[in-house]
Amino acid sequence: MSDPDRGESGTAEEMDAPPPKRRPYESPTRRQQAAQTRDRIVAAGAEMVHGFASWDWRDLTVRAVARRAGVSETTVYRHFATDRRLHEAVMRRLEEEADIELEDLQLDTFDDLIRRMFTYLASFPISPPTQDDPTFAAADERRRAALIAAVTESADGWSDEDRETAAAMLDVLWSVPSFERLTTVWHFDADRATNAATWLVRLVRAAVREGLGPSR
Repeated sequence: MSDPDRGESGTAEEMDAPPPKRRPYESPTRRQQAAQTRDRIVAAGAEMVHGFASWDWRDLTVRAVARRAGVSETTVYRHFATDRRLHEAVMRRLEEEADIELEDLQLDTFDDLIRRMFTYLASFPISPPTQDDPTFAAADERRRAALIAAVTESADGWSDEDRETAAAMLDVLWSVPSFERLTTVWHFDADRATNAATWLVRLVRAAVREGLGPSR
């Protein structure tokens, strides 16, 4: 005897149940295409950074990168949920271009890393900031002259270039950006930042007195 509540292929409940969701088709080809698209997006972001006149990345937006890569904004968001994620991927690409592996950083090869980093930075068309206030410009010139004179007094036999280089490195320590980086990025208090800077000053001073110039 047949059951009126049963269909040809199952119970009424089974017939009313929604069809199972189909799994998205994934294949090696699709994964490769997705990886290529992601790389294209990151490469476009890196190209944009190479054209910036400063290290201000506010213009490195999803919309701008999508336009540069020739894809839709939706495609970019599929790989990078936020601008920050996109920026992080671009930063990684720049580190790769500069041959910088922070995970393998060693003190003995740190000078080589600096050399590679500065050589890489020289390839960017970054314009130096202009000093519009003549008061600050004059103060910079007076400080530069004073530092060169101080180094020259203790650097007998050094070339003018080496004296200027040593003075310039002391000037880097004697700057607002150096203090701000120690206190904001490294979270040093004022005393610790001061001690760190004066420690390096003493090392540079010892090198000058021992005749260990930058080109030696």
